[in-house]
Amino acid sequence: MADALERLANAVLMPGYLAPRPPTWVEREREAGLAGVVLFAQNVGSGVVDASGGFLVAIDEEGGTVTRIDSAGGSPLPGAAQLGAVDDVEATRRVGRMLGERAALVGANMVIAPVADVNANAANPVIGTRAYGADAELVSRHVAATVRGLADAGAVAVPKHFPGHGDTAVDSHHGLPVSDASAADQEALHLEPFRAAIEAGARVIMTAHLVVPEWGPEPATLNAQALGRLRALGFDGAIMSDALDMGAVKDRYGTPGGAVRALAAGCDLLCISNPANPGSSGDDEADFLAVRDAIVAAVRDGSLARARLEDAAARVAALRASLAARPVAPEAARPVAPEAARPVAERSAAGAELKRSPHPLTPADLPHPLPPADAAFAADIADRALLRAGSCAPFAGPRRVLDARAAATWAVAANGGAIASAIAAGGSVERWSDAAAVAEGERVVLLTDRLASAEQRDAVTAFAARASAGVVVNLGVDPLPGAVPASVAIITTRAASRLGAEAADRALTAGWA
Repeated sequence: MADALERLANAVLMPGYLAPRPPTWVEREREAGLAGVVLFAQNVGSGVVDASGGFLVAIDEEGGTVTRIDSAGGSPLPGAAQLGAVDDVEATRRVGRMLGERAALVGANMVIAPVADVNANAANPVIGTRAYGADAELVSRHVAATVRGLADAGAVAVPKHFPGHGDTAVDSHHGLPVSDASAADQEALHLEPFRAAIEAGARVIMTAHLVVPEWGPEPATLNAQALGRLRALGFDGAIMSDALDMGAVKDRYGTPGGAVRALAAGCDLLCISNPANPGSSGDDEADFLAVRDAIVAAVRDGSLARARLEDAAARVAALRASLAARPVAPEAARPVAPEAARPVAERSAAGAELKRSPHPLTPADLPHPLPPADAAFAADIADRALLRAGSCAPFAGPRRVLDARAAATWAVAANGGAIASAIAAGGSVERWSDAAAVAEGERVVLLTDRLASAEQRDAVTAFAARASAGVVVNLGVDPLPGAVPASVAIITTRAASRLGAEAADRALTAGWA
């Protein structure tokens, strides 16, 4: 039986787990005051997690490029960059509602979204299409719309990654990013979407494991000055850490040591880990106990003030109480308010038959198919978000696809092979190499996702030289000027997702001038 201090530590912890369903140890710790759990791809598809009594069930589900619910084949929902390109805040609010409803289908009452980062660095390896764009005002209005849309579905939004991960060139899953923003830009540009999230009613905000040099050498998650800036914005909710098994924290302090430091700095709710990540111990229970025991030991030896832990637990308890009083499922079942949906619904209904892909994605049907009106609406957004350049004669499948994409980050759980197969539409998919043979006049697709990288720009240049009838399909952010030769036909989906792939397939089949 857990003692009082162990129960207090449990009250601020949200572990991940490896099994499809919550294992025995999670149920045991739930009885001992555990705050909640975080769901990842390995936990989805085997029933609904019980969120009764205000138990926090969070899921890292953004739509677009990042999905856990639809990891087998990619998300059917628009992603942030697509929504930013269309720039219809009512559409974004509707997608937020859809995200919340989708999360409720697996029992989640917290959605770790939206991404509130301003993607100011085109070479950012981990944000990219997960952000609404590179303009702070645009990002702010869509962050606010998503927070409100998730609330419409009864879900708690978790905007991330404070104080802004957009002006970095290192993936915090693997290293420690340092923000390249000036002190003035950090305040005026990167904090603005978090102000908007707070004004929209956000009750939880997630931190980033990145250094803002003007605020000291510690990453924001472990930095009292950084978290003090968040409180200074007027935020009185729960500050949630990003996963503490990420390299930016784990490699320097260990996950247990990072947990203690995060609490001391002002975090209230700790996301411990995704134990399915590479480099994990493979023992989810032991990882959890190591963190809980480190917190207990730190309170007992005085290195973590008990009052700080009690304050964190009180903030989490308030959040849980609000959810216990308003269960997710009945809220998620409500239709979107007609006045909010009308502008996009009318467009969707009119184009419903036109938005069906001639080559729909085939790896297993969606575990939770979208209602027809929502599916048509999502397809309409994806089509409107496409960016075309050059010209492409109609190019129906089957297609040969040469895949030059970078390896997926830990943040992305979707099956990239399924997305490539959707674009191939019954044709072949092979890795790009400089030795790839292309016959004279052969129509072939080069698949990219990070055209800010020299490697992929070189691939496009080589491809253009040998495939005069080829087309580039870019699943990433908009290419910078000069990144693609003017002679090359290219279509940018602004999401590596099922929805984006199907939009690209429709566009290739129809062609463009």
